[in-house]
Amino acid sequence: MNGDPCCLSATELRGLIAGKRISPVEIVRAVLARAEALQPALNCFITLCGDEAIAAAREAERKVMAGEPLGLLHGIPVTVKDIVNTKGVRTTFGAVPYKDNVPNEDAVAVARLRSEGAILIGKTTTPEFGSKCLTDSPLFGRTRNAWDAGRSSGGSSGGAAVAVASGIAPLAIATDGGGSTRIPAACNGVVGLKQSNGVIPHSQALDVFGNQTYVTPTTRTVADTALMMQAMAGEDPCDPWSIGVPVPDFVGTAAPRGDLRGQRILYCLTPPGRPVSTEVAANFRASLDRLAGLGAELEEFSGDGFDVEPIWRAINHTVWRTRFARLAAEHSDQLSEAFLKQLALATEVSGVDYQEAMFARTALFRRVQSLLARGHFLAMPTLTRTALPIEQDLFGSIEIDGRHFDSVRPHWFPWTMPFNMTGHPAISLPSGFARDGLPIGVQLVGRFRADAELLRVSALFEASSDLLSRWPA
Repeated sequence: MNGDPCCLSATELRGLIAGKRISPVEIVRAVLARAEALQPALNCFITLCGDEAIAAAREAERKVMAGEPLGLLHGIPVTVKDIVNTKGVRTTFGAVPYKDNVPNEDAVAVARLRSEGAILIGKTTTPEFGSKCLTDSPLFGRTRNAWDAGRSSGGSSGGAAVAVASGIAPLAIATDGGGSTRIPAACNGVVGLKQSNGVIPHSQALDVFGNQTYVTPTTRTVADTALMMQAMAGEDPCDPWSIGVPVPDFVGTAAPRGDLRGQRILYCLTPPGRPVSTEVAANFRASLDRLAGLGAELEEFSGDGFDVEPIWRAINHTVWRTRFARLAAEHSDQLSEAFLKQLALATEVSGVDYQEAMFARTALFRRVQSLLARGHFLAMPTLTRTALPIEQDLFGSIEIDGRHFDSVRPHWFPWTMPFNMTGHPAISLPSGFARDGLPIGVQLVGRFRADAELLRVSALFEASSDLLSRWPA
């Protein structure tokens, strides 16, 4: 794959563009050709912006040749999940009733990437309104795993992770409301960060004070995640949690320098009573050994109090019901059975139930704070098993090492939902492969708003292996 611009990181492309060794036009043409070639097999795009992207690349090339100042991401291709607003480009939310929706402004995160010179090449697939951990919808069908067409891409940012993993574009804007960035990152062997609350403003949240969803970066490398963070972070008046939050030097801090001596990492394999596959458990032990080899001190913590799916669901489904009850009543024939079933479940949640869940959310935050007062970081597997079968039903059973369990969310990703609710930064990093060739991920969690330090640890972990040399067939 040497010489193919699609196989270079954004960090590498940035240097080549600035040095006039590669043209943004050359990069964008290669990326669009790869997208068109792989789309029939992977189905990771809802919309491709070929003409607009080429026009933007020509303008980017002109600025380079004219010696004009270049943005942080000048000429670098980016995809945006089709739940995030893009001015003048169709944004469907993965839902048939919105198939012709065209926003009149960019989300803050998108506007910031564009202002730094990034070039939008397309909108990636999402289940309806990002509502589940599998990426399929009546609007576009199923998105397939980059490593195995018989497996799910995960979700809800499945298209974003697949586009990055398959070399279509180095940068992707995703979203994460309960693991929607980290789940597909682990399924497809890429880096998926859910940053601290407020670090990247969320301009589309309706309840910005109780919000637990995030607009996030997805990349192949930690350095590229740092680039995206540098471009997207910073306060905006639309999001009160962002006001007054400083922007550190993500790019400089995320360089893999030094070691982890003096850093204590608390770890837990799984909350009590939740299963984990033999291969994931073995990979997690190997990941802990790598962290210890970097100098970290390790200490096990109890997973008691982290089985939070009922709390997360009471909050999230109530939000969805409030947002989408009218849409469901008017367009039930155009929406998926899984989406409608989740809305129906929310009718069982009373106002008292919702407020009790919010109280429990506060208690969970304090529990995580107490752990991070003892240690600098937390570690756990991102998922309890590798990517699920492509035909997996959200309301079907999940199989782990030959045993079947009756609910996907708490049995597949018990460790992602807690940190949406607490606001702490959490990152899924590629940590190895199962015997069948599917990726496995490890999740690291940092102190509140210590995102740059989390990226530094992540970069050291990434550099301790050669996983970046592996690509899907």
